[in-house]
Amino acid sequence: MTRSDSPRPLRRIERAPGVTVDPKAWWARIPAVDAVLSHGLNIPAGVTFLVGENGSGKSTLVEALAGVTGLNLEGGSRGAMHSTRLTESSLADVLRVTRTPGKRVNSYFLRAETMHGLYTYLENLPDSPDYDLHERSHGEGFLTLLERKFRGYGFYLMDEPEAPLSFTSTLRLVAHLDKLRLAGAQVVVATHSPLLTALPGATILELGEHGIRRTQWDDLELTARWRLFLTSPESYLRHML
Repeated sequence: MTRSDSPRPLRRIERAPGVTVDPKAWWARIPAVDAVLSHGLNIPAGVTFLVGENGSGKSTLVEALAGVTGLNLEGGSRGAMHSTRLTESSLADVLRVTRTPGKRVNSYFLRAETMHGLYTYLENLPDSPDYDLHERSHGEGFLTLLERKFRGYGFYLMDEPEAPLSFTSTLRLVAHLDKLRLAGAQVVVATHSPLLTALPGATILELGEHGIRRTQWDDLELTARWRLFLTSPESYLRHML
């Protein structure tokens, strides 16, 4: 079996048996989260993008995946010990995960909004190889850390990784995601980027009032809106300004 044919580390997340969910909790009222609680969600092999408007539940689901697999909710590995202010939902507490039996794999979580705290934590570790991240630009530091930690077969999470990246740097991220896919890694990315979601062979899950549905890049509302804007920004903005 080649790396690209290796079984995916995570198979499914679903509501844990016997748990009670407060229906008034803000996160429980999100249609995409309700879909996971009601029906579960199979996690595809390779790269999966979660796409949707602000408030559609992308980050909430990625954070829950981090929590249910034991990763630090503000980014890092399972052993990362840093925290600023707890803002995440308690969704992970009511979920269970189905893993492929076997050895625990390498895992890491990067979220753009908490990178400063993660950099500071990493640079203060004894003999840290990541002492230099604060010395780089936001985007350079993000890509450097990603390329150091997201390597080979494993389970990886990213929350809006395009936020600190230029167009060219985002293309570099696309190339790295493809390397991870070829290595048999399983990656879940919450994103607003039509550039990232154009990655060939990726799974795209669109979140919205409908819940969660699988779609193609050409059919994404995100793609359609960017096409309209780039074709005629003046006419598009005329309705907004």
